[in-house]
Amino acid sequence: MASSEKNLSSYKESNIANMTNKRFAIIVSEWNDSVTEALYDGAYNTLRENGVPKDNIIRKNVPGSFELSLAAQWVANEKYIDAVICLGCVIQGETKHFDFICNAVANGLTNVGLKFNKPVIFRVLTPNSQQQALDRAGGKHGNKGDEAAITAIKMLGF
Repeated sequence: MASSEKNLSSYKESNIANMTNKRFAIIVSEWNDSVTEALYDGAYNTLRENGVPKDNIIRKNVPGSFELSLAAQWVANEKYIDAVICLGCVIQGETKHFDFICNAVANGLTNVGLKFNKPVIFRVLTPNSQQQALDRAGGKHGNKGDEAAITAIKMLGF
């Protein structure tokens, strides 16, 4: 769990595999875009800092987090894509809609990764408030986009 004492964007690892020939798709939900754009910036910059050429990073947008699963399936089906990073944010509301969306996306993305035998990284924030989301999108708890990129890199180096 992220806290002010443990910034999840802090990683220091010298044995990161060479990623210059790997291609990444980053799928970004347009819903809660102030959060998802910050997540994208974190993921993109972390990939670049770890040797991924900018031409090897493909960005796709979807309307909301629910659409991440199908988009991930379409992108993972492309042989030239090595890993898929999915970024979204679903903020708790007054109805059960939150639960249904979060569960569907988590299950959908898991299934895509298993179906295509590729890393499909789930970074859909599920906070109780906008502030909690911002705290995890470059705020006091780091940037979960950074973590998503490092996760993809580590999985490809497995």
